[in-house]
Amino acid sequence: MKYFISIIFLLNLLPTLAGEIRVCSPCEVKTVKQAIEIAQSGDTIIIEKGVYEEFNINIINKTLHIKGVDYPVIDAGMNGTAFGIKANGVTIEGLKIINIGRSYTKDFAAILLNGSENFTIKNNILENVFFGFLIEKSVKGVIEGNRIKSEGGEEANSGNGIHLWSSSEIIVRNNHVQGMRDGIYIEFGKNCEILNNLSEKNIRYGLHFMFSDRNSYIGNTFEDNGAGVAVMFSKFIEMKKNLFRKSWGSASYGLLLKEISDATLEHNIFEDNTIAVNADGTTRVLFIENDFKNNGYAIKVHGGAYSTSFTRNNFLYNSFDVAYSGRLNDNSFTGNYWSDYTGYDLNKDKIGDVPFRPVKLFSYLVNKTPEAIVLLRSIFIDLVDFSEKVSPIFTPAELIDHEPQMNRIKW
Repeated sequence: MKYFISIIFLLNLLPTLAGEIRVCSPCEVKTVKQAIEIAQSGDTIIIEKGVYEEFNINIINKTLHIKGVDYPVIDAGMNGTAFGIKANGVTIEGLKIINIGRSYTKDFAAILLNGSENFTIKNNILENVFFGFLIEKSVKGVIEGNRIKSEGGEEANSGNGIHLWSSSEIIVRNNHVQGMRDGIYIEFGKNCEILNNLSEKNIRYGLHFMFSDRNSYIGNTFEDNGAGVAVMFSKFIEMKKNLFRKSWGSASYGLLLKEISDATLEHNIFEDNTIAVNADGTTRVLFIENDFKNNGYAIKVHGGAYSTSFTRNNFLYNSFDVAYSGRLNDNSFTGNYWSDYTGYDLNKDKIGDVPFRPVKLFSYLVNKTPEAIVLLRSIFIDLVDFSEKVSPIFTPAELIDHEPQMNRIKW
């Protein structure tokens, strides 16, 4: 019994071992740096409302919880990084961090983490930053509920909003990123989850990841980004319930897939893009129950695609549904709904009795001679497409949807 009471006493005592340090103008501790210097691992630092002109605030080997009251401003004065962290179990929340330094040789960030575990960065506001959150060689972290905004400018002197490098098991959730070079950038990342973020009006990509396997991207919105979204040299990818909108331009895509294998894209919406999906070197990729609406090209497939399947998707009012280069290989288009389909269904099984050829001769001509686009929707082009449909010469004869759906697919 005495042993049990002793254990209870020690458990009750543990929370009191962690101290609390307040930072404010009239407080004994007036700067964040001073608070971190005197803090012990496990302490909480409360930063009261105000403006703190500080930069290169470093946390080394201390587990600290830094919490702002009414969004105190950490103003780096265009000098270097605001917070540099090499410690485990650090939490930073409720701060407004502004005016991060810019450099062509160094990656200054609002918060830079290197070699950290079990960190949390949440509910912060970042404005006029070079890099927002730069996470290097770190594991098991959460980046949640932050707002990151910069004035953009040129690609060469802008950084990324949320940048993960050689990191794993990171959750990036409910963040809003705007005006950065790339909204979210991941390189050599594994087992990360990118959930319910809004990445818009960024100079280059809303999302850009390379050499990053076994990651999932669910419920995000990528809108009006300079070059759309790029997914490169990665495998075991899950992309579901995302919205890709308003990526316009000759080098802009709703989604660029380059050398991707073992991926599933499901319940995504691609709307108002020059090219909704540009696939180059895809292997074992499944597109199922996605909507392609009002795009220039819905799908562009280049050479080197294998076992790439499009099934039960809706192709709605795109200028061109499919453009295809190279051999069909074992790729397939089966059981999709095509708004351009004019066939019939005599046996009422909701599957068209006439197969649909999604590749138009005109798309082939535009690929060869871009100036031909001025003839779009002319009667002459309709006649050319019809003749090619009857007797394919230039377009892939074997690229056919044998089970075109009569009704839009609900998912």
